[in-house]
Amino acid sequence: MTETKTRSPERRVAAGAIASLRQELFQNVLDYRPLGPLGTDGPVIRRLPQTVRKGVVWFPHAVVGLVALISLTEGVFAANSYSPFGIATVITAFLPAVTLLMTLVRPVLAFWVSIASTPVVAVVGSGGWPWGATAFACHLGVLIVAAARTRPPAAAWMWFVTLVVGSFLENIGGHSSTSTTFAMAFVSAFALLVVTVVQTRRDAKQEVTVQRTVTAVERDRRTLLEERTTIARELHDVVAHHMSVVAIQAEAAPYRVENPPPELEQAFATIRENAVAALTELRRVLGVVRADDQEAPDAPQPTLAELDRLLDNVRETGLETEKTVTGAVRTLPQGVELSAYRIVQEALSNTLRHAPGASAKVEIGYVLGGLGLRVVNGPAKGLVKPSPGAGHGVTGMRERVAMLNGEMTAGPAEDGGYEVAVFLPVPAEREHTEEEVAA
Repeated sequence: MTETKTRSPERRVAAGAIASLRQELFQNVLDYRPLGPLGTDGPVIRRLPQTVRKGVVWFPHAVVGLVALISLTEGVFAANSYSPFGIATVITAFLPAVTLLMTLVRPVLAFWVSIASTPVVAVVGSGGWPWGATAFACHLGVLIVAAARTRPPAAAWMWFVTLVVGSFLENIGGHSSTSTTFAMAFVSAFALLVVTVVQTRRDAKQEVTVQRTVTAVERDRRTLLEERTTIARELHDVVAHHMSVVAIQAEAAPYRVENPPPELEQAFATIRENAVAALTELRRVLGVVRADDQEAPDAPQPTLAELDRLLDNVRETGLETEKTVTGAVRTLPQGVELSAYRIVQEALSNTLRHAPGASAKVEIGYVLGGLGLRVVNGPAKGLVKPSPGAGHGVTGMRERVAMLNGEMTAGPAEDGGYEVAVFLPVPAEREHTEEEVAA
């Protein structure tokens, strides 16, 4: 029987630290990761002229190159001061500068090269121990660029490894009077802290942006589903009314004809059975789209004939409303009447919310091919601030218009207000009066 051994908390912490070190600084060390240009949508870059913007996006590359060039120049002069140009110059001047440039393509590998070259540069060169002026600037630049291009845990490990290597070289070198380990530890800690804070803030903003986008998409989708559910309930009332009329007329038709033939009676019976079956199926489908806590409205659905009552209610809230009707007024299909009423209702509600103190005009045009609607309001007036909205009202209006294969435009007007224009097509054969349907 194998005895299970439980790790102590200290061993688990140590194992987790080693796993984190291996993941951050040893995995994918040789990956080729060129640093791309900055985005042009930043808060500063997007305000610059187009010609300047093309060059500013390469600002990080220019800074790294400039620091490498200055360090290289300083290293060459320092090396030539105590020996002719040779291998010492290459090691003390060129190697740190090239390592810094390497961070633009392979940041983690550049860190390890800088760490490995630290004792070599310290032995060959002169000045501080273990980092002279050139090596100090280049290794600090490597830490900053590598930390900016990796995750915050990698930055912490890079600082820790730098501190360990610096302390080890300081103890074996015997240069305590010229030691630069403390300065490197302090300056790099502050620089890496700034980089980590900026990086964390940037990642948080990106996450918030993603979450806002997902929330907006889900909110729009939920709005569409709710509006379609509402339309489905209203369509039930429209279709159920006409199907009921069909069933009743099919049942009563044989009694209006003296001695009807059996074929006619059977035809009307079949029509009635199909109408009743359609009503049953319609109620079943409506039961799927209706929420459990919502009931179908008991009152009849509104039509354009009740638009004056809606305008009176709106005027009581302080919104000055004017109504204009053109064309020959006639009864349209109930679905068109209901959708037109709801569109006007929603447009006026948006005026109350987004343009308090403004006046509104409602124009209804009866044309040969359908119905035209136009609701326009002026700019907001007074001290009342507009209420923020999410565009759900416009989304609902577009859903109704799309259901009837109509056209809709909505947008700011020239005077600073808002305009909604809709056309709902009605085929000529469907433009019947209620008397003709019931006959």
